[in-house]
Amino acid sequence: MSQLIKQAGVAVDTWKILEIAEGETAESLPLPAGDIIFPLAVWLARKNEIISCHKRIGLLLQADERVEDVADDLEYFIIIAVNFPKFVDGRGYTTASLLRQRYQYQGELRAVGDILHDQLYYLKRVGFDAWALKDGKNTSYALEKGFAPFSDAYQTSTDQPEPYFRRRA
Repeated sequence: MSQLIKQAGVAVDTWKILEIAEGETAESLPLPAGDIIFPLAVWLARKNEIISCHKRIGLLLQADERVEDVADDLEYFIIIAVNFPKFVDGRGYTTASLLRQRYQYQGELRAVGDILHDQLYYLKRVGFDAWALKDGKNTSYALEKGFAPFSDAYQTSTDQPEPYFRRRA
């Protein structure tokens, strides 16, 4: 089970990611109760049923899925988890940036999948505020080293909308 970093500390994760097993479809999958992060396919196929049965709804976006497909539904999601299938796959950074900057998503934005401490600083810069580290990784080390590899950043980003030269003046 992955370890969750949230609000500058280790947090207990109450959310469960719903997985579609082999042989199941988004339409036939039983919907469990509780705090569930639904895959996009399930959300698109059963949106009305999910809204009527769940008060707190989460969404899982894979690296190849488009934010534009749920842009009109963002108000329903307490949490959006973005999956990083590999350490070298950077598409989730764009997804986070779009959610925060273009669509003004204010809920929790969680990085899941192949997440290492080396990525935390950059993930925070684009708008992530929760991180599920890859299994077996040291959360204490990640908290100590992951968020401060640099003392400041020159360029703008979600977490710092003004460039360094304007902040310096």
